[in-house]
Amino acid sequence: MGQSIELSISQRFEIERFSRAIDGTADPEALRDIAKKLLQAWQTQKAATNWAISQQMGASPLAQHAAHEAP
Repeated sequence: MGQSIELSISQRFEIERFSRAIDGTADPEALRDIAKKLLQAWQTQKAATNWAISQQMGASPLAQHAAHEAP
């Protein structure tokens, strides 16, 4: 993980747009909802990344998952 991933201009714009929306939200319930949606998106992205890696390596997703879960 030595290299950082470069975000596109549109991705940086979306981050700024959502950051401003979060900063402008005073309702705790709305912030909770945003946090849950972000958590879901993060975990979905992790699953998609793991799937893509397993496809590149020719391993089944279950074998890839087991390798990550092993102590």
